[in-house]
Amino acid sequence: MLKKPQTLIALTLLAVLLILYAANSQFNPESDTVTIKQTPKTVAADLATPPDSDETQTSFIKISDERPTKAPKDVRIDSLDELMALFDSLNYNTQSWQQGNREVPRLTFESVSERWQKTSNQIPVQQKKMVFFRLLAPLILVANENILLERRLIETAPLDDVVLQRIALKYKITPDADTALTEAQRQTLLEEVDIMPPSLVLAQAAEESGWATSRFTVEGNAFFGQWDFSGKGMIPKQQRKELGNYGLARFDTPLASVEGYMLNLNTNNAYKKLRELRASLRADNKPITGMELAGTLDKYSERGQAYIDGIRQMISYNKLDQVDEAYLSDAAPLHLIPRPD
Repeated sequence: MLKKPQTLIALTLLAVLLILYAANSQFNPESDTVTIKQTPKTVAADLATPPDSDETQTSFIKISDERPTKAPKDVRIDSLDELMALFDSLNYNTQSWQQGNREVPRLTFESVSERWQKTSNQIPVQQKKMVFFRLLAPLILVANENILLERRLIETAPLDDVVLQRIALKYKITPDADTALTEAQRQTLLEEVDIMPPSLVLAQAAEESGWATSRFTVEGNAFFGQWDFSGKGMIPKQQRKELGNYGLARFDTPLASVEGYMLNLNTNNAYKKLRELRASLRADNKPITGMELAGTLDKYSERGQAYIDGIRQMISYNKLDQVDEAYLSDAAPLHLIPRPD
């Protein structure tokens, strides 16, 4: 037999287990059965935004619980025809898109080849645009997914959580990674750690990289014309002397370029208006669109309002607003490897 202290401990543990069990159960008095309530998992199809919705896009709020975690499978692509065939096999083509399918495969690639500079001038403009958008959209959605994962941790982690402190340092909220955050800093961090609508990212990437044909894009995966004052950047032929010694930032991969661009817009004081507008739209449960946020980019280019008008025209003409409804597939990721130049 258990001694009295042991009995009390055992009874206490049993009571705790019963409370936890009841919290996750539902008693049915008619059948004398207990049904375990399970929270349904979110899958890729759940991220589809309902047609004509006037609320924040579903994929800007939720993350699939079934997203793949394994390394991408390498796929060799030796020609543009093979790339188009791959798109077809993944149901990632014009016909599918026009039918309303907004699921995007997880595709990555290491760099833009010099061959693309030549090929893009020899194919129809619409095909050039289509290839550009279809290859870049998956990277944008992956970057947004990673940001939403950061937001999820920011919302729930203790203020002294080590990972939370690293995120705060990354977004320049704290001066080091050893300082616990305040609740006010948590809220500031949530305003900065947020998605960018794919329509805006695609339009700016096309504008800044010349549809991925610029020297800086080919040499250093620079899709967004970000400056680098470290002395390691790619030097333009004509420098603006008033800016000092600068170059264009290099990135290891196109995905890194997209992530660098998003971090820039999420931290630079020049884009505070963008972050405030985005936070307001999210708080009101309204769509976060490229058309809306483009109006805050007067400081992205010395062209000011003319630049904003050009980006909005790019979004409108190419119907990029539809990409704001896109979401990532749960299928295994693919890493595209082109034949050597």
